[in-house]
Amino acid sequence: MGTAPGTEPATSPVRRLVLLRHAKAEPPSELPDEQRPLALRGRDQAVKVGAALAEAGLVPDAVVVSGAVRTRQTWDLARKHLGEPPVVYTDDLLGAMPRGVLAIVREVAPEARTVLVVGHEPAMAGTAELLAGPGSADDAIAQVRVGVPTATYSVLEAELAWSDWDRRQARLLTVTRPAS
Repeated sequence: MGTAPGTEPATSPVRRLVLLRHAKAEPPSELPDEQRPLALRGRDQAVKVGAALAEAGLVPDAVVVSGAVRTRQTWDLARKHLGEPPVVYTDDLLGAMPRGVLAIVREVAPEARTVLVVGHEPAMAGTAELLAGPGSADDAIAQVRVGVPTATYSVLEAELAWSDWDRRQARLLTVTRPAS
């Protein structure tokens, strides 16, 4: 009998990357884009995403969050179910392309086994598509090719150190939207 996803012993070579698009934000207004807060619906989504990640055994060892208000709020609400892992907030995720997200992932502490990145579209889906290689789920690949809705996460895994992750070297296991 195997272990539940996300619960391998620390000696396991498997690393999981969870790419989460922030929850639903308020529509654009006179505020700069990076200052848009979550909508009420987004607050509910963020709590549900945190619960879904915990239930799936995807409790992160490290978290990287975009500096935008909506991504910070998404993490603040989701983490109620996910403990207090080390968190890095970075403006480098604002407007990042998939290769930029990958560069950030490559800098994650090597002892982290499950890493959560809370960012934006199209970078979250684009990064999942960039990394998805042999063994990936066809339906998940089809979803990331068209983009992901708010509060949706993709799960990838590989038996590589974070510094070695690259194009088509991970398995895209699933794309999940726990709350609409």
